[in-house]
Amino acid sequence: MRVAVVGGGISGLSTAYYLKERGVDVTLFERNPFPGGKMRTVREKEYIVETGPNGFLDGKPYTLNLVKSLGIEDRLYRSSDKARKRFIYTGGRLVRLPENPIAFLSSYLLSWKGKFRLLGEVFVPPRRDDSDESLAQFARRRIGEEALEKLLDPMVAGIFAGDPDRMSLKAAFPAIYNLERQYGGLIRGLVAKMRESKGKKKTSGPAGPGGVLTSFVGGVSDLVNALAVRLGSSLRTGSEVKTLKKEGGKWKVVLPEGEEEFDVVVLSTPSYISADLLKDVDGELSNLLSQIEYSPISVVALGFEKKGLGHDLDGFGFLVPRSEKRKILGALWDSSVFPNRAPEGKVLIRVMLGGARQPELALLPEEKLVEIALKEIKRIMKIRHYPEFVKVFKHEKGIPHYTVGHAERVERAFGLAGKLGGLYFCNNAYTGVGVNDCTKAALETAVKILQNT
Repeated sequence: MRVAVVGGGISGLSTAYYLKERGVDVTLFERNPFPGGKMRTVREKEYIVETGPNGFLDGKPYTLNLVKSLGIEDRLYRSSDKARKRFIYTGGRLVRLPENPIAFLSSYLLSWKGKFRLLGEVFVPPRRDDSDESLAQFARRRIGEEALEKLLDPMVAGIFAGDPDRMSLKAAFPAIYNLERQYGGLIRGLVAKMRESKGKKKTSGPAGPGGVLTSFVGGVSDLVNALAVRLGSSLRTGSEVKTLKKEGGKWKVVLPEGEEEFDVVVLSTPSYISADLLKDVDGELSNLLSQIEYSPISVVALGFEKKGLGHDLDGFGFLVPRSEKRKILGALWDSSVFPNRAPEGKVLIRVMLGGARQPELALLPEEKLVEIALKEIKRIMKIRHYPEFVKVFKHEKGIPHYTVGHAERVERAFGLAGKLGGLYFCNNAYTGVGVNDCTKAALETAVKILQNT
């Protein structure tokens, strides 16, 4: 059996690796001269800067198991305790997200009216209609407008750079969706989960998702490079697939230099690229894939002298609710989370701009992005210095935006792929945007291929 994997991001690399480890003849095609996709690390002036995600949560086993399989556990780099401190910019100041019920009651994040409305969620009857709804509709129904504005909206901005009024609850936050389905509500569900996990090691709280944020000593590229080394000649960078054909039960991968034949194709490219590759194979499938939206996002990395900065950066960073009408989504205090990301006596901050909230901002010229980022963090964090280091990463189609109806579209697309035979999708456009989501999907895809041959 010959398998072609198209797209060398973390999803494609992991899928190809799992297949090769099981003796499959696999070839991974990546059009760029380097693998990793948006998951890359830039090293410059002793700064270690991520172009996209800065790690994964160790509360789930998928990426950790991959790391163990690769034998690079010695490269793992757990975040500092400061990563537990997360802030929301509201009312002109940074307010820490509460980590427990007592802290929640004493927090200035919500008004007393907002707190009572949220606590009243326990009395809200569960929704019996199984049709998809937006995260905003869900939040207004169960926890109120203020909690939506100050808790869920910034969370959506931080994960998806998305719009809660358009994002599918079921597709984007299945765990929240299932709490209501299984337990009748969020508070009831969380209490039940606490009871179920009693005696187990606590890895999360209300202020953050499950697990400890974990990266690598040299940045996320340590994982990408390890996968690339293990794939060896099976990885072909600088090799762009132009289109696909299905002839005589085989898949033809069309390259500038000619065609190659495979039994199975795994598309690990973004959905809009997959749509283009399949337009002559199945028009309906191509159209479904093209309907998946992406939020543009730009990241401005800023390195400063630590002394006299004006802020202690004691935490993970902050997010900004849309109601504050600021021009940034938030900022990550990278050198506080992973101390080796900046040279001694320096700090590294990454500022996020654009998203579904203000897509036009993400596409501005680099100098304008830097100007906006500096102006905003000077106002929010009272920073006094000008940066000694600046790096900008623009992602015109940055993060998949799981809009209402996403799960149904994906199910339909996967069904059509199944009818074609020998076609699989593995990318963050479908069932989760995090690193763990990608490595989980990669293992599941490899297992399906092996089971179906």
